[in-house]
Amino acid sequence: MRTREALAAWLGGLGAGQLTELLEQRGLPGAAVGGAGVGSTRVLADLLLTDGSVGRALRAANTADVQVLTAIGALAERTFGPVPAPGRGGSSDWGGFADPAERAVPRAALEEFLRLDAAAARALGAVLARLAESALLLPHPQGLLVAPQLIYRQTPELLGLGGPVDAALSTVFQAGEITRIHRALGLPAESTRDARQRAIVAALSDTGTVRALADQAPPAARAVLDRLVAGPAAVRTRCFVSRYGGYYTSAPTTYVLRPGSGDPGADWLAEHGLLVPAGEELAELPYEAGTALRDPDARPPYDPVPPQPRHTAAVQREAVDHEARAAAFGAAARIELLMRQVAVQPLAVRRSGGIAVRDTRRLAKALGATEQQTRLWLDLASCADLLAPLHPEPEPVRGRRSRHAPPPPPPRMLPSGRFPRWLAAAPAERLLPLVATWAVVPEVFSHWPDPESTPVALVDPEDPAAVPLRRALLEALAELTPGQGVCTDRPDALEDLLAVAAWRLPALVGRRPRDPERLAATLAEAELLGVVAHGVLTPIGHAVLGLLRAGADRHFPAVPGAGPSLKGRPELAAAVAALAAALAELLPAPRTTARFQADLTVVVSGSAAPELTDLLASCADRESEGHAVVWRISAASMRRALDSGSDPEELLARLGEVSEGGRGLPQPLEYLVKDTARTHGRMRVVRSGCCVRSDDESLLLELSRTRALARLGLRRIAPTVLISAADPDTTLAALRRAGFAPVLEAETGGTVIERVEQEHAPARMPSLDAAHPAYGRGPRTARALAAALLGTGEPE
Repeated sequence: MRTREALAAWLGGLGAGQLTELLEQRGLPGAAVGGAGVGSTRVLADLLLTDGSVGRALRAANTADVQVLTAIGALAERTFGPVPAPGRGGSSDWGGFADPAERAVPRAALEEFLRLDAAAARALGAVLARLAESALLLPHPQGLLVAPQLIYRQTPELLGLGGPVDAALSTVFQAGEITRIHRALGLPAESTRDARQRAIVAALSDTGTVRALADQAPPAARAVLDRLVAGPAAVRTRCFVSRYGGYYTSAPTTYVLRPGSGDPGADWLAEHGLLVPAGEELAELPYEAGTALRDPDARPPYDPVPPQPRHTAAVQREAVDHEARAAAFGAAARIELLMRQVAVQPLAVRRSGGIAVRDTRRLAKALGATEQQTRLWLDLASCADLLAPLHPEPEPVRGRRSRHAPPPPPPRMLPSGRFPRWLAAAPAERLLPLVATWAVVPEVFSHWPDPESTPVALVDPEDPAAVPLRRALLEALAELTPGQGVCTDRPDALEDLLAVAAWRLPALVGRRPRDPERLAATLAEAELLGVVAHGVLTPIGHAVLGLLRAGADRHFPAVPGAGPSLKGRPELAAAVAALAAALAELLPAPRTTARFQADLTVVVSGSAAPELTDLLASCADRESEGHAVVWRISAASMRRALDSGSDPEELLARLGEVSEGGRGLPQPLEYLVKDTARTHGRMRVVRSGCCVRSDDESLLLELSRTRALARLGLRRIAPTVLISAADPDTTLAALRRAGFAPVLEAETGGTVIERVEQEHAPARMPSLDAAHPAYGRGPRTARALAAALLGTGEPE
């Protein structure tokens, strides 16, 4: 049975949940675009065997998985020989062989190849099972081990070897360089370029010849050679230069040797064919030479057990919980304050994208946080769909000016329609969507990749390695010895932690020059949210890791836990419930009472309920943040409450109801409220264009002579009436800025209660199914595709 048929039959025997998980791992059906659709398990098998699909699965494989696949490829190469290049003795469709099953090897041979003892051989079963579940190990009727075709083709690269010398010589050199290498190797004279190239290939394929050549290499060349033999086989060098002086041409680039490049060791290897060009200022040791110089009896690398961080210290569980509770409480409080600030003063979006630095600094000052932290809160709130852009309606332009209409004004960032319900929730429920968003967002917001530009908030998340790095970090911390924490304040500890994380996702972690900085930023964000504390994964962190293990990141920009329905996804629902429970355990229930003190301050210990916060915000000013929030009531804040229509007696009654322990209110506060109410409304602004009236003639005389109100053009037309050149709203604002306490009067003589209608932007987060739509024929989601292929008839 061919591999395609065997894989199709295996797919048909999977359960709906297993097939859905496999489809989501491979990005299907979204990856199957172009109108073809996926109509059968045979078509699906063809898709799963493509290089792109296999490569996507390899990006999620850990080091042990990759090493086992590499060992299978190496064992097949030892048994059946190297994979021929496409078009040279094999099918061009399969890159040199007709079917992967032709290179199947027994499991016993793999265990012997890896030199595993009985215990390690039993442990290998878990790796093979994991590879089989992800279709990186293909089904075989006799139970032999078969890998996808891409693995066999890339086995030399996975082993740290270069490409075949024959293909390299044919592609990158012309006849002059072939003759030069042929002469340097001391080979018998040949009359044609092809004959000289065949002689070079034969010499470099002979183990004895290559080893003798290595023995006579000068010390500098031998040092480079030893490094290349150990792998990887590529090196940066300038011993080759493009024949035509440029690297970007439509034709394949050919090179010439350039002696005296400044690297005599590389020059000698290039002259003898032991280095061939692999790109601009990049050369590699050919496959044949690398194989000849390696120990043929050496065991392939296999590290089934993840490494442990070396720089750790003892840590108490109580200290971890205390630190996590403080961090989670601080994050919830600051994000709530941020949302309230944006609700009062929306943020303008720059035409070039992002938020202006001055707005970020204003918010940072209000939050008592750094600009970097404020950018993080803004980005998380935006990705969690709590902040959303509101685009203004364009003004109609008529006449000739319509040809040159001005560009529309930029949108404003406002709380979305989800904000009122979010604000009314408990602190743990408010923090849930933000922590879930941090887990799945493909960006490390605290790390700015360009050190020469100014960081801005609200960037587009587009870092595909961010979530793998985050998960690898959490996985590394989850496997620490109980009672031990990583010493994160040591730079060498972070480097060590990056190496440990790289074991889990070697394809994406530890391969970029700035990965250590990104890891440090990721760790700092985790500590801000209470995911990590004292170098240990907290209960919140374990729940976040469970969310990632359930595949929550595959649905972004939809965020499980931030609003979309989880119906039909029991694993995701369980992971979100575990995160909600961890947050609820650490964050206490919100406080509904406050302690009123004689110095007119109000102290709320812990997180305040939304009703208590709204009450205090209406008549007091927030002074400080922390485990206890301090508010201060003043004459100005009390006038603000009365301006909004609050009745003094009702306000005192409401404040008394929330007084801690039913102790009542201190006398200074009662005196302040009554004194402010006594003077409040002594002058009244009339809507008629407008007038300011008051029974206190001396007060009106003072207003008419106040220099700060000169722009209003106040003029006394009667002992108790002034007229203003400004409209009522402008007049009210100017009077209040000058320290007076006016109210707005209706035409009927009653007081107008000023209420500002809260503006919200439309919510924009898609459902989980709509996050990555497919545009081909057939089912649009992995669940629906699995149901259709298995014939269960479940609706999409």
